[in-house]
Amino acid sequence: MQLRIPGPTPCPPEVLEAMGKQMVNHRGPEFINMMNDVTAKMKKVFQTRNDLFILTGAGTGGLEAVIVNMLSPGDEILSASIGVFGKRFADIAEAFGAKVKRLNFEWGKAIDTDVLRRELQNSPNVKAVLVTQNETSTGVTNDIKAVSAVIKEFNKLIIVDAVSGLGSIDFPVDEWKCDVVVTGSQKGWMIPPGLTMASVSEEGWKAHAEAKMPRFYWDFTKAKSFLEKGQTPWTPAVSQIYGLQVGLNMMLDEGLSNVFARHAKVAQMARDGVKALGLSLFADEKYASNTVTAVNVPENVEGSKLNKILREEFKVIIAGGQSNLTGKIFRIGHLGWVYEKDIEQVLDAISKALPKARS
Repeated sequence: MQLRIPGPTPCPPEVLEAMGKQMVNHRGPEFINMMNDVTAKMKKVFQTRNDLFILTGAGTGGLEAVIVNMLSPGDEILSASIGVFGKRFADIAEAFGAKVKRLNFEWGKAIDTDVLRRELQNSPNVKAVLVTQNETSTGVTNDIKAVSAVIKEFNKLIIVDAVSGLGSIDFPVDEWKCDVVVTGSQKGWMIPPGLTMASVSEEGWKAHAEAKMPRFYWDFTKAKSFLEKGQTPWTPAVSQIYGLQVGLNMMLDEGLSNVFARHAKVAQMARDGVKALGLSLFADEKYASNTVTAVNVPENVEGSKLNKILREEFKVIIAGGQSNLTGKIFRIGHLGWVYEKDIEQVLDAISKALPKARS
């Protein structure tokens, strides 16, 4: 089976083998040594010297964690959204009592930094800005370097959802002055769902000291205190940590620049391949993602039928559209454990399935 959705993603055999190991005491020396090792290696991929936490939970749990650790009810924040997951980030903040100003950009396009700057000029009380590095629903990657530079002109906190981009697309967290960055294990990290990772800058800690949103399980103060002992506050997903250690070793052995180049290569191959089939890309190609390609479903093709044929006849699983894009696009995930041969197989299957899916 060729699983090519934007997550969960396929796992290398070495990762799955490691995850089958027997449990250890999560307060004992074996786990402590492993936790310290994976935290240090994760910082290398984040390209940060900031505090970094590896927590048990899904990516959305990580988004909730950074919201409740950095904000108070009534805080005015700006959400710069380009799709479904940008909206979700804002919804989480709103659920905990933040006053969210929604700056929504056309789906398929990236954040316009000139528009963002004007909005911040007119929003002096905004405390933080929520942005998405890579919008999975539309196949667009924001220029976080440029976006962060604009936000820092106004000395605002920048909180980044990097769930589907970090580890696959270059993101030097410290260099780009991103205060709080969160990602999730089931994307580019080559392990199953179950872990979320977050980095926190000095400015982030200042915000945390004032934050009054309710938190217990996700409390970064507790996480920092326990990490100083090589532990987590609560029982961690030990098997996922086993797998993460192997996955990180694979990434670092390959070399980060090579990991990013591989993703860029397979992404370009996917984009060129679908265009060669006479299909059109949904995303503005200038900002097209290197982890997921969104493709417009032709007028005479039923999207759900195409997905079904690919799954049942060709053993290729791709994703459909979300929200108001349901039935209008399909998405090919190419992140984590992915190579050219995988994309070749997907493109070949699509070429054969398309005629069968025409109405």
